[in-house]
Amino acid sequence: MEIASLLANLVIPLNLCLTLVALGLVLALFRLRAAGAVLAILGLAWALAWSLPITSLWLGGALERQYPYMQPAELPQADAIVVLGGNTANSRPNWFLPYDRDTAVTRLQTATQLYLAGRAPKIVLSGGALSGDVSEAQGMAHALRQAGIPEHALILENFSRTTYENATLTEDELRDHHLGTVLLVTSALHMPRAMAAFRKQGVTAVAAPSLPQIVVPTTQPPLETWLPDARTFEASRSIIKEYSGLFVYWLRGWV
Repeated sequence: MEIASLLANLVIPLNLCLTLVALGLVLALFRLRAAGAVLAILGLAWALAWSLPITSLWLGGALERQYPYMQPAELPQADAIVVLGGNTANSRPNWFLPYDRDTAVTRLQTATQLYLAGRAPKIVLSGGALSGDVSEAQGMAHALRQAGIPEHALILENFSRTTYENATLTEDELRDHHLGTVLLVTSALHMPRAMAAFRKQGVTAVAAPSLPQIVVPTTQPPLETWLPDARTFEASRSIIKEYSGLFVYWLRGWV
């Protein structure tokens, strides 16, 4: 497992909350009631904070705003479009609304729009096998062919399993195919880490994120952003993963 993912799993709100509460109970059994109470309160506070939409809007929004979404016509032309495998909150248009497959906004839709707008003649798909023999890149290629993208426009990188490997292995493909500037497609939340990793490898990349997901629905009263929400609590792990990833990648010199 990627170190960033391991760290994120350790501090996922529910996991950390249960761990701290359990440690607090153990301390209480050994008559360290004050210390136990502090740990339990910290665990409950951590879980409560991440159940509030305002926390995701603040911390997740800070990541999404680093590279604002732009229409295809507003982006420069490049040698290739690079699409990273992965998924965030089921690609739902908004974290605070139920998932609707018919309105989901995917990275592949973003890449398709860029290609059809003539932003680049090639699409590089980056993602290794998560299970079985079929890689994410192969799965994405199939979906793009179904959407009308010609086979000759597709280049597959079938072995990466992390953002760091996305960058290093895609850089190899770009060099082998004599491709320079790329439009980098991933979720808005993941874009800061992805851009940092690609630029560290010397890739000239322009951010082309999918639409931001962490925005207040127009139908939601402002007060509700301060009320606990189960959907927000579950999705918060994606934000925590990105901050954990940025920290670990910085420590390892990958960004």
